[in-house]
Amino acid sequence: MERMVPAPGHDARVTPPGVHRVADNGPVHADDLSALLTPEGQALLDELRAHDPAQELALATRLRRDHPAPLVSAALGQARLRQRAAAKFGPDAARMYFTPDGVEQATRTTVADHRARRFTGLGVTALADLCCGIGGDAVALARAGIAVLAVDRDPLTAAVARANANALGLTDLIDVRCADVTDVDISAYDAVFTDPARRGGRGRIFDPEAYSPPLSWALEVAGRVSHAALKIAPGIPHEVIPPEAEAEWISDGGDVKEAVLWFGTGHPGMRATLLPGGATLTGRGLPDPPVRAVGRFLYEPDGAVIRAHLVAEVAQDVAGGLLDETIAYLTSDVLVPTPYATAYEITDVLPFGVKKLKALLREREVGTLTVKKRGSAVEPEELRRKVKPSGPNAATVFLTRVAGAPSMLIGRPTEAGWETGGNE
Repeated sequence: MERMVPAPGHDARVTPPGVHRVADNGPVHADDLSALLTPEGQALLDELRAHDPAQELALATRLRRDHPAPLVSAALGQARLRQRAAAKFGPDAARMYFTPDGVEQATRTTVADHRARRFTGLGVTALADLCCGIGGDAVALARAGIAVLAVDRDPLTAAVARANANALGLTDLIDVRCADVTDVDISAYDAVFTDPARRGGRGRIFDPEAYSPPLSWALEVAGRVSHAALKIAPGIPHEVIPPEAEAEWISDGGDVKEAVLWFGTGHPGMRATLLPGGATLTGRGLPDPPVRAVGRFLYEPDGAVIRAHLVAEVAQDVAGGLLDETIAYLTSDVLVPTPYATAYEITDVLPFGVKKLKALLREREVGTLTVKKRGSAVEPEELRRKVKPSGPNAATVFLTRVAGAPSMLIGRPTEAGWETGGNE
């Protein structure tokens, strides 16, 4: 889980210790979590499980007649966070505890479960989860049968992780500790998962040595155990990836969610994993695909494939080449099933021009227009306003370059059921 960076080597947020936005309506003290864990707090949370945020003002007024106002405020805030967290945590969200940062930055269950399966597949039985956040990864690891030491420096975050372990019945497998991760003894564990903070007061941090703790420290820790995984920013430059690491980019539903450096897998190199199906693609050491003329089909690689620099592998699989040497669109004369790209049948290839596109769409009676772009400065919404699509039919237009020239490719998704989506 990413947290705000106060100083190198730490993983706490810039918010003063003990004061956090547990509710959406302002900062509160860590004591509010303790209040929510009391029988009165639990009963209030149960009552709010299916509350309607649109009716919250009237609901708050009614609840404050029977409960302390600070407790009602904290419970309402927690209820809202649980509703937001359902997209990541599913049914578990209704029993878990969150901070706003925790909802935004915690690993979603599908990704955490995938990582836990990889660890169990490596034979890991005891793992140190460093910078554990609210415990999303620790929960998945424990459910996979791994004993977890979950460590976070921030007292409230550690308390939330402990509350989540208890709420989900995993206290026998998750030992939560509030400590600076750089001071923790990991000698009793055969694996480490590290999720350093990659955000500071000014937003995202792109320099890996400015992570908290820094990448160099995390790499040193990885060398102390048999197996390790280190969460990094998906946009990390490939040149800073250690040659002994396996770098895995993970997408879920076509959206890139994270990147992880693995150690001790025995398979160094690049990997792209697509969830929820779990298809995984590894590098074959191929050269860049050739640029070729537009064929009958366009393939849009999944974002994880692009980030992992594995477009050449997909091109080989579909007997295709690039539309342009700088853009990750592939073209082929054949339709080949692949989970790593979405295929479109191309009907028209035109030089870029709004008038030409508008006339063609009017002729085809296209009212539903999907606009995709790579290598074009045109904004999709602006283009839709200009062409004013109208009619019963649908089409997809790709704004891109073909051999360096600004172009428009019009087509439609193939009807095969194996496309995964590859929007970036």
